Amino acid sequence: MRKLSNFKADQHFTSTGKKDHQALKEKDKAWQALMQKTSRLKALREAKEAADREAAAREAAATAAAAPVPAKKKKPKAELQAD
Repeated sequence: MRKLSNFKADQHFTSTGKKDHQALKEKDKAWQALMQKTSRLKALREAKEAADREAAAREAAATAAAAPVPAKKKKPKAELQAD
């Protein structure tokens, strides 16, 4: 009788341990999926930010090239000698 009760208790704890182990595996799998999704989104965000920086640099270069550079006014020679 004692062996039977020990056997049932062992079965109960073994099955509980298996369930816990399975739940832990599922939780780890869900965590890995979340981390993969996060890393993918991070890579996409960083690529977009890099593209935005490049576009802004091109636009700034185009604006600077298109704008005429104001000519410096020359002082008359008389003012240069007075200084």
